[in-house]
Amino acid sequence: MTNALFHLFTRAGAEWVMFLLAALSVASVTLILERLAWFARRRAPVPGLLPLLRAGRLEEARLRVGRLRGLEAEVARAALDAAEGGPASVHEAVACAIAEARPGYERALSFLGTLGNNAPFLGLFGTVIGVIQAFSDLAVGGPRGAGAAAVMAGISEALVATAAGILVAIPAVVAFNGYQRWLKALVQRAEAIEHALAAHLERDEVRQAALARARPPVTAA
Repeated sequence: MTNALFHLFTRAGAEWVMFLLAALSVASVTLILERLAWFARRRAPVPGLLPLLRAGRLEEARLRVGRLRGLEAEVARAALDAAEGGPASVHEAVACAIAEARPGYERALSFLGTLGNNAPFLGLFGTVIGVIQAFSDLAVGGPRGAGAAAVMAGISEALVATAAGILVAIPAVVAFNGYQRWLKALVQRAEAIEHALAAHLERDEVRQAALARARPPVTAA
């Protein structure tokens, strides 16, 4: 059984690894472009939203958000809907909105990260198989010939698999890191909306409490 598997791998050579890397490369590029379109449609900030929230002009903020797409707009709508419940309700609503939206932004990023980390090892595996095949051909006097030149030719062909693995990994790693930073920036902007609205509500509560304390007590006639 072991010998059969060994001969299967060595006879197939590194070609099947190259085909696998090519398929993974196509999948990686497809996902990179799909994620780029996803983020591009949802990255636009809501103009002038933070000043409106800090000033307490909540109805204007609702109109400004409207039906805009993106994490910032979704969080703003959730926060404004929860504003009547006070800062605690706003914090809870924003946390729920971010948690609900995050899977959509993180979709396929784990694949890109895994591919970026493991594609070089897959290429190295193909190289090892190619080197084994080269030395096997040297030992049995196979079709590659029986000389140092034949071994060097086989090894040079096998090294292409390592280069292909690195070539597949680089775009995946760059895209994974870029989209993670993009998502982090979106979450930070969403949290800024939460803090701005919560700060306004807290100031309003303090002001109302001060007015209540300053109001003279009502005496019975």
